[in-house]
Amino acid sequence: HRMRSLHAQLCVVEQRALLWELIREEARAIAAEEPALASFVHAAILNHSSLADAAAFMVALKLRDPNTPSAVLFELAREAFSECTLTRCNEQAMQLDLLAVMQRDPACLRFADALLYFKGFHALCAYRVSHYLWAHQNRRQLALYIQSQATRKLHVEIHPAAKVGPGAFIDHATGVVIGETAEVANDVSMLHRVTLGGAGSFHGKRHPTVGKGVVLGAGATVLGNICIGEFAQVGACSLVLANVDKGATIVGVPAKRVRART
Repeated sequence: HRMRSLHAQLCVVEQRALLWELIREEARAIAAEEPALASFVHAAILNHSSLADAAAFMVALKLRDPNTPSAVLFELAREAFSECTLTRCNEQAMQLDLLAVMQRDPACLRFADALLYFKGFHALCAYRVSHYLWAHQNRRQLALYIQSQATRKLHVEIHPAAKVGPGAFIDHATGVVIGETAEVANDVSMLHRVTLGGAGSFHGKRHPTVGKGVVLGAGATVLGNICIGEFAQVGACSLVLANVDKGATIVGVPAKRVRART
């Protein structure tokens, strides 16, 4: 309860430095509670001087392979979080993703837990690095490589050209697909097996636009260049083929409106 009560305070820009100090405090507690994890916790959190470096370490740890050492991936991720001027791939976006886990997932008891173990957060970090490479650096082959590694290692596929706003939350994460021209506004939540897919094989905008605060239930499929209005809810396993009004709740195959949220 103490951690959750800090969420509103930590969301204030001036207070975000407190988040890193809190995570370090949590990490020390984890190392003391479980000595078998002490080395891992030190490597992942306590040996770093910032949250950006710790997140970069986790990206490197999750995506490394024999052909791409973790040191190379760490420097790429660190550069993205520290130097990107786009709101979708900088350190602030990553911090808001982490805060979203604590705010919206009752299974998350500590910020450090999300940073260390929650692959939805890891997948978003990997996406933000790939988006930096794609949109800011024009290093598209490397961006696609990062996407490929995230797909293979984390079972989450987010195209580096997709636009995913800060404060995103992907719960469980396995099987999530977000296509090339998809646009996801701030503070969107989704569960496993969500698909934001394209309609047609033409170039140009062919994936959904998802408004602020939308919730996409497990297995929801949203196809085509359609809009999901702000704060709408899409039920589990629904198939959405048409625009959804702001605040609406839709379910079914094809999805139909149930009620408006107030």
